[in-house]
Parts: sequence; C-alpha cells; structure tokens
Amino acid sequence: MKEKILNSDEFKGLVRSKNAISIILTLLELFIYFGFILLLAYGKEILTYKLYGPITLGIPIGIGVIVLSWLLTGVYVAWANKSYDEKVTNIRESLGGE
Repeated sequence: MKEKILNSDEFKGLVRSKNAISIILTLLELFIYFGFILLLAYGKEILTYKLYGPITLGIPIGIGVIVLSWLLTGVYVAWANKSYDEKVTNIRESLGGE
C-alpha cells in the first residue's frame, strides 16, 4: 500500500507543490533576515536615524523582521491545514488507504 501511494501521480504532485511552497517561503525568509544583517553591517547610519526620543529606525525594522518571520510561518501553516492535509486525505481515500 505504501508503495502504491508513493508512486502515485497525485502524491508526486503534492510533494512538488509542498517543496515549491517551502522553497519560496525559505528564500523569502533568508532574503529578509540576511537583508537585515547586511543593513546592520553596512547601513548603520540608516538604522541609527532617530524616530522619536531614544527610538531609532533599527528597532521597528528589527521587530518587523521577527513579525514577518511569524507571518511566513503562519502562511505555511494555513496552506498546510487548508490545502496539503486535504489533498493527503484525498490521496489516501482514492488509493484505498486507511
């Protein structure tokens, strides 16, 4: 039964879509994170710009990196719960799985 599922076209398509989503979100996260690190290394004058009192531009940008990471994780979880899990269930049922 396991071989039947692994060799099915539906399962292979599902794996391709999962990999595509994972790669896109990972690259986006790496771009955001390393962009921030490069800004820390080479754009200190931008990050030290005072917004209000002791608050510099670096603080909201740093918080934004963290929030965007959470949001990208939420995007993946929402996709997995809505699309991926449903497709896995459909594949199991169509191939006579448990």
